[in-house]
Amino acid sequence: MSTWVDVRHDSDFTIYNLPFGIFSVDENEPRAGIAIGTQIVDLAILAKADLLDVGEHYFSKPFLNDFIGLGKQITRKVRLDVQQLLSDENSELKNVSGALVDQNKAKMHLPVSIGDYTDFYSSLEHATNVGKMFRDPQNALLPNWKHLPVGYHGRASSIVVSGTPVYRPKGQVLPKGEKIPVFKPSGRLDFELEMAFIIGKETELGESIPVEKAHEHIFGMVLFNDWSARDIQKWEYVPLGPFLGKSFASSISPWIVTLEALEPFKVQGPKQDPEILPYLKSSGPLNYDIHLEVSLATDNSNPLTICRSNFKYMYWNMAQQLAHHTVNGCNVKVGDMMASGTISGMDETAYGSLLELSWGGKKSIELQQGETRTFIEDNDTISMKGYAIKNDIRVGFGEVSGTILPAKK
Repeated sequence: MSTWVDVRHDSDFTIYNLPFGIFSVDENEPRAGIAIGTQIVDLAILAKADLLDVGEHYFSKPFLNDFIGLGKQITRKVRLDVQQLLSDENSELKNVSGALVDQNKAKMHLPVSIGDYTDFYSSLEHATNVGKMFRDPQNALLPNWKHLPVGYHGRASSIVVSGTPVYRPKGQVLPKGEKIPVFKPSGRLDFELEMAFIIGKETELGESIPVEKAHEHIFGMVLFNDWSARDIQKWEYVPLGPFLGKSFASSISPWIVTLEALEPFKVQGPKQDPEILPYLKSSGPLNYDIHLEVSLATDNSNPLTICRSNFKYMYWNMAQQLAHHTVNGCNVKVGDMMASGTISGMDETAYGSLLELSWGGKKSIELQQGETRTFIEDNDTISMKGYAIKNDIRVGFGEVSGTILPAKK
């Protein structure tokens, strides 16, 4: 497949991808677009020119929820129609003024209004590493971990789009050797390399989504950085789990890559042992071969890659996560977001957090200019990238980045 738009061979946004997002230019209102190369296809302008079968008003809104809610039969057709318009050398799109916008002239926004957010804990390697650090190394996993996708309900209001600065959180911390906590800015601030999927089809209260139909309810995916204050979390998380140590911010990439675009990259996941309960059993490839990397830049140095991992490592796949999430009758709504949990591999270079890379702060990570890190310092910038490639087909997610600012007084 080819396109008349100039697209580099290593672009994340090839003709095979065409992710959806919300953008604005100058003082104009946010609107829906599709990324191609370094350009954005303005979907509202295409609809106004009668090149799409969906009304312009669906694309003139600040979120994609209403468009996604039309269902996959329609959203899939819009993507394929745009793909055809970008492939046809005699395309009518070439004659539509303002239909293509330079990405470097656009501001990206949150693509959906996120009603609810759930964070899972589904990487075997990450859970094992954490268990070794904080519990019995011989029994790193808790008894339930290999029987169900562990998760918790997070805070949707503090999810921000890539490029939004994040203030260092404050909270209660228990100093080493002490019995009484102190209140202070977090001194062990961390990133978590994750991916998240976005719900595209609602369910009613009491309804469950079986594994084999989970793909019907997932619109697409984004990169996800679940910022974590390890010292705040360590003091607060017993007995109910993460709270202030997580809820201060999470960052996502602005473009939603559809499941249809990711179809060529499905792979078989790790073998699950012991045998899981029937409602979680899946067949065929349901993991995705997506290369991931994390870089850290300081005030004095350029970005340095400190982690290379892959989404295919996940022990629990998205279909199982969604099936478990809804098996009790919990309903989901369009725009709900569910994150994977930290994505780590077996090799130390594939650890998806500083907690693991520095092994709880015991090992320093060498940066440029002689600098080192165990956790994130003020004015550090964390960036995450992800892409899938097979033969000549490349589909990427762009980037999610965020700079840590000093705590607000």
